Amino acid sequence: MTLDSLIAQGEHQQQDFKYVISSVNKIAHSLSAFANTDGGRLLVGVRDNGRIAGVQSDEEIYMIDAAAKSFCLPPVECQMQTTQQEGCSVLICTVEVSGRRPVLAREEDGSQRAYVRVADQNIVASPVHLELWRQQQSGRESILHEADRRWLSLFGQAAEGITLNRFCRLSRLPRKRAIRLTAQLLRFGLLQMKYDGQQWRFGSL
Repeated sequence: MTLDSLIAQGEHQQQDFKYVISSVNKIAHSLSAFANTDGGRLLVGVRDNGRIAGVQSDEEIYMIDAAAKSFCLPPVECQMQTTQQEGCSVLICTVEVSGRRPVLAREEDGSQRAYVRVADQNIVASPVHLELWRQQQSGRESILHEADRRWLSLFGQAAEGITLNRFCRLSRLPRKRAIRLTAQLLRFGLLQMKYDGQQWRFGSL
């Protein structure tokens, strides 16, 4: 696929434009989000409006490599290539879905958080994401008891779904139990999860 055709797609769940890399931490957010969701690519040297600005590719490669290896845990594998257009260099960094989720990104204060990609944004993963990945990585067969299905009616109370905090209040379950149950229902395909622009919501199918 040509650079023009990639740029024409705009920014979306599997593509992000970066005019310049000014923060290794912010790049780690993007790498974490791609690795935790559907994979994707960074086009470095492209403005948000799709115009090509160009980059100093050696410096950008160094910063992305640092973000992938030292600011992501576990480290993220990146495929990088440089292409020339309009007399400018554009760096294309491709990230595959990680087999070891969650991929955490180191923050400026030293803390670590996992991100997921929603449309063209990097969003902090919810506790339910973390529990779902833990269950998937455990290698143990998940069992959903029939009694657990009774909680599905609570998730269907609102067309747009309910937040984890509201589920905890309605169910009166301990928060850890509510998180574990919500992740199980997602794992069995009985719930859907969506981001409404401010918070994560969970609803019945």
